[in-house]
Amino acid sequence: MRNHSLTLLAMIRTKRTELVVSRLAICSVAVAWILSGCGQSAAPAEDERRPEQAGQPIDPAKFVGRVAAARAAAATGNQEAVVAQVDAMQDDLRRAMKLADPARAVDREAARQAARQVEGVRSVAWLDRENLFVIVERNEHRTYDTIDAVCLELEPLGDTLGVVVNLQSGAAGNGDELEILSRNCQLAPGDRALLSRHRQVDVISPELRDQHRRSQAQALKDAEWERKNAEAMEILEKTTPSVHD
Repeated sequence: MRNHSLTLLAMIRTKRTELVVSRLAICSVAVAWILSGCGQSAAPAEDERRPEQAGQPIDPAKFVGRVAAARAAAATGNQEAVVAQVDAMQDDLRRAMKLADPARAVDREAARQAARQVEGVRSVAWLDRENLFVIVERNEHRTYDTIDAVCLELEPLGDTLGVVVNLQSGAAGNGDELEILSRNCQLAPGDRALLSRHRQVDVISPELRDQHRRSQAQALKDAEWERKNAEAMEILEKTTPSVHD
């Protein structure tokens, strides 16, 4: 009976190892595809603290090291080490794909409190599970640097790839100053995480705002043309001899 139990346990361990190795193979193929289509991006300055960045190409040296470590662990039957390496590779792959980790979602109330610690922030509220709405006290604080500062405060609380910060000035005096600045914590402006739903937070859409700017510019051009035309007509009238003289 003891021998039978040991044999069954060995079979279970073998199956688990085979499953993990299969996951490793799938992960290897996916990462190889990503590596073949991505180039290395410029690294930030060493003294510059920046938020985590997703969507970056996977480090080939790190990937090869993880594969080697996982295979060595599988050969010695160390399943925990194999699983740890595979999980790490899957996390690297997820970040390269810009896919937020739902298991590490940022705590919403803790995020509100953390964001309020940033200089210039007046109030913070969640619009939904993804969009954080932040109002700053001055127009000068409505910048991507402020968004970076908020994201850095949120990083210890979970995966900020699942957070979009929407920044508005509480001191806005015109339509342009009232415009909301939005960005995912780990992506470039305008980029979105995989499976993320776009939400139009700004009351006035960017397209309508651009159209209004163009209309204003054209109106100024028309007014300038009318002014110059009136001046030309006045000069013409003054310099043209009267037919009654």
